[in-house]
Amino acid sequence: MRTTVDIPDPIYRQLKSKAALRGCSVKQLILRGVETELGVEAGRQRKGRISLPLIKSKQPGRLRLSNKTINELILP
Repeated sequence: MRTTVDIPDPIYRQLKSKAALRGCSVKQLILRGVETELGVEAGRQRKGRISLPLIKSKQPGRLRLSNKTINELILP
């Protein structure tokens, strides 16, 4: 569907700059914004919150994990 939207010049310049920084077109950036606002991601409805595993450290403030350990924790 094609539509027309009037965007003030200062906002359009910011939009164009941000699109260039992200390596995408203004159209793609606008569509991402619309999808985010509607709760749609890559054409699918978001299903809700995800929970990540809580990883405790033996020494507070320090946690050293290898890729192998992370994979074992996330994908048991």
